[in-house]
Amino acid sequence: MASADAGGTDALRVTARKGTPVKRPLWTCLTALAATAALTAGLAGPAYAGDRGAPKSAAKVVAAMQPGWNLGNTLDAVGADETAWGNPRVTKKLLSEVEKNGFRSVRIPVTLGQHEGPAPDYTIDPVVLDRVEEVVDWALDEDLYVLLDLHHDSWMWTNAMPTQHDEVLAQFTRTWEQLAQRFRDHPRTLLFESINEPQFAGSTGEAQEYALLDELNDTFHQVVRSSGGKNADRVLVLPTLHTDSGQARLDELVTTFTELADPNLAATFHYYGYWPFSVNVAGGTRFDATAQQDVTDAFARVHDTLVARGIPVILGEYGLLGFDRHTGTIEQGEKLKFFEYLGYQARTTGVTTMLWDNGQHLDRTAYTWRDPELFAQISSSWKKRSGTASTDQVFVRPGAVTEQTVTLNLNGTKFRDLSLGKHKLKQGKDYQLAGSTLTLPAALLQRLSGTGAYGTSAELVARFSQGVPWTIEIVNADTPVLADATGTTDAFAVPTQFRGDRLATMEARYLDGSNAGPHSWTSFKEFDVTFAPDQATGTILLRPAFFAEVTDGAPVVLTFHFWSGAVLQYTVVRSGTAVTGTVG
Repeated sequence: MASADAGGTDALRVTARKGTPVKRPLWTCLTALAATAALTAGLAGPAYAGDRGAPKSAAKVVAAMQPGWNLGNTLDAVGADETAWGNPRVTKKLLSEVEKNGFRSVRIPVTLGQHEGPAPDYTIDPVVLDRVEEVVDWALDEDLYVLLDLHHDSWMWTNAMPTQHDEVLAQFTRTWEQLAQRFRDHPRTLLFESINEPQFAGSTGEAQEYALLDELNDTFHQVVRSSGGKNADRVLVLPTLHTDSGQARLDELVTTFTELADPNLAATFHYYGYWPFSVNVAGGTRFDATAQQDVTDAFARVHDTLVARGIPVILGEYGLLGFDRHTGTIEQGEKLKFFEYLGYQARTTGVTTMLWDNGQHLDRTAYTWRDPELFAQISSSWKKRSGTASTDQVFVRPGAVTEQTVTLNLNGTKFRDLSLGKHKLKQGKDYQLAGSTLTLPAALLQRLSGTGAYGTSAELVARFSQGVPWTIEIVNADTPVLADATGTTDAFAVPTQFRGDRLATMEARYLDGSNAGPHSWTSFKEFDVTFAPDQATGTILLRPAFFAEVTDGAPVVLTFHFWSGAVLQYTVVRSGTAVTGTVG
């Protein structure tokens, strides 16, 4: 629900549109009554849920938007219409479901250059503009704050500003003139974002890029403010260069804020994690101390540079870059730890978060979360910390069962219990706990391994004093077995008996020890881009992208690292488009 300033001591208790009792300041209630009377008399424009009273200050508007969700790859899709990138048409029910799932705001990216006419008017196709307004209105009707964002235009045409300055500035100005005019009477629960991930091609360097972004942000500000109506004090959101959280980027944005001297501004940045972990390359399989420090540092910089100066901040997009392909690029437990920690950092530094969802998270027809465990961790992180652990998978070798330890990450919580289904295990008998070290005895693991059939045999659940529980899979596994094969650079697969194990990463080196394949600065290749395990077919696929950067005729030794700790080697040789593979 849209929240209100707690202005004054006099307040009335009223019922919100969805029937939830809320406490609203007296001035808010009187404003709402006046608006209703004006509408009845035919003197007011359309009524929106947000017209009942948005906070007055930009900081409180941004705080009231927490948490937020992105309607990605839809109205921003490049193509014929909003379904061009595989998502269904937006429905009012979708936005209702977003609100029901606890979100208080939605970012609506739109790409408009492709729908504009020629210079000098750059007229936006009225059908497209009407559709954008329809979706915005649906979101407002659900009491959601809306952040309207000019999106892929950043790399489609505004990036040409270094070499086509006047043309780009003219189109950018006309685009925002049309948007400002269309939405000038919409409530202040609608915010505008100047441009997504600003970037510039063919510049003379970052100094010029900073100056060009400052010019775009300044133009955006002037156009919207001069359009009048509710745009006079609407909260406007300005990005850093590349929407990045680097210190130099943040400092330059502060300069723009200082020059504009407008209290109704907010800043935005994006965060997709420490890159090797975010895409699973260079051995970045775990949310380790380095990946965690990267999160800590990013939010510390944002807080100290912006929030501490009184500039409200929106994390306009966050997630993991590997999600662009599918959420399995990063191991489940490691990704859960990332989102738990990011939520904590955002909450404690005062940053509003907006989850990037291009259709891979919330199913837009079934209205269910594709990974319920992931969403449970994300939504819990909005309010509290959760306990995690060093791993969420314990591998047991049939016939050679030994005790294993798992380190609990209490994160300020207290360990409560460990259970198997509805059965609570007994500490000291079924398992031991010393500090944060959880020991799973051989006797327990032997019992849980059952028949010893490969794969998950049981799931233990650790519960803490708050937050979501942590699931530990007990997996029966033995050393995988590889086999010789032939194929082509377009389709080569290593026959693999996984035997319950799971592939974590792959290294590639020539016989002299130098690195082979893409990203030659590391021996560890990028998961799914260069290789991908396929449990269903019993293969490890080597992608064409891998062979595209492999020397013809030179043997490449692949080292496969499995989550159980097993390490296997395999040699491939490319001869033109033909590939042969041998064990060892």
